[in-house]
Parts: sequence; C-alpha cells; structure tokens
Amino acid sequence: MEQQPKPTFFKKHPLFKDLLSLVAFVICVIVGTIILNAYVFRSYNVVGQSMENTFHNNDRVIVNRLPVTWAHFLGQEYVPKRGDVIVFANGDATGPLTCEAPVGKADQYLIKRVIAFPGERVTVKDGVLMVYNDEHPDGFSPDDETRIDENNGPKENSSGDVDMVVPEGEIFVAGDNREGSHSFDSRSGLGTIPFCRIAGPVAIRIYPFEDIKLF
Repeated sequence: MEQQPKPTFFKKHPLFKDLLSLVAFVICVIVGTIILNAYVFRSYNVVGQSMENTFHNNDRVIVNRLPVTWAHFLGQEYVPKRGDVIVFANGDATGPLTCEAPVGKADQYLIKRVIAFPGERVTVKDGVLMVYNDEHPDGFSPDDETRIDENNGPKENSSGDVDMVVPEGEIFVAGDNREGSHSFDSRSGLGTIPFCRIAGPVAIRIYPFEDIKLF
C-alpha cells in the first residue's frame, strides 16, 4: 500500500502561512514605495505664496524623479530646462549650498522656476528680470514662453537689484511671485542652486482636484 506523504508544516498551520504571506506583502509594498519615492516620483506640498499664481498654498504636486535618476545612472548631473518649475533641497545650514553635504530628511524643500544657467548673466533692474548669454548678448526675458497671462506664470514685475553671473554647476531660480518679499530665491539672498540639490521637475498638480494639471 502506497504511503501517504506527511503533511507539511504550512499545511498543518495554514494561519501561520497566511500571516507570513501578509508580512511578505507588506514588506514588498514598503520597499516598492521607498524605491518609487527615491527614483521615480515624489510628492510635495506647496507652502506659501512664492509661486503664485502658478501654484498656491497647500497645492499638492508630483515631482518626476526619473530624469534625475537616469542622469545620475549615467554619471552626470541632472540639468533642467529653462522655465521648468523644480523642487530642490535648500538644506538646514546657514552657509551657501554645496554638494558635500548629502540631501537629508532635515532639509527644507523649495519650489521655484529655472531662470538661468552657468555662465549666464542675470540682472534685475527697475522691476525687469533679464538674462544675457552668447546667443542673446543684448539680453532677453526668460519669462516670455512661460508667462501665459497674469493669472498663470511668472508675474511681470520683479523686485530686487541683481547683476551677477551664474557660477559653474549651479542655476539661478526665482519664484513666480517676485513682487516685494513674497519669494525667497536667487534674487533675494537664497543664492544659486547646485545641480546636485535638485529633486526634479514638477510633473503634475494633483490637488486641489478641480485644478489638476500636467506641467
């Protein structure tokens, strides 16, 4: 007579098997979330008025991490496009931002618009922000293609008195609400931002739900 195989431990204890399956599922979800958050996309909450009228206080945005991940995979720095709205780590130090200190949990993340790149001259005079480079020696407004109207895009008037050349490996950023002291940015004491501090470009606004928009 053929001998029946002995029941396995999990057959004897089906509840234990279900518990292990649940633990494995939770671990996979947590690991997957960490990977997605680090390398694919990340969400941020907009605080303050610095990006009005493009973004408002308590807007929720998703940042696309893929171009940053791909650039780092190739051993390069991620370089955004002019006019992109990016999120970057401001850090918690009182000195200028550098790449020596890694981005950490204590960092403050800011959202601003990309204005100028290394070697370009940026001026703010009489309320007008201008960028000068080899292609435009007489200067141009970086907002011409991003200002849709007074309610969407950078506001026309820019406060401050600026005349500087953007250092190598860094970018000049500004909020869209540049009148007065609404935006702390490269015009007003923040300084230029190293490429290594950029989390990525804003891809979509997901909240408020009635204002969902791709960027």
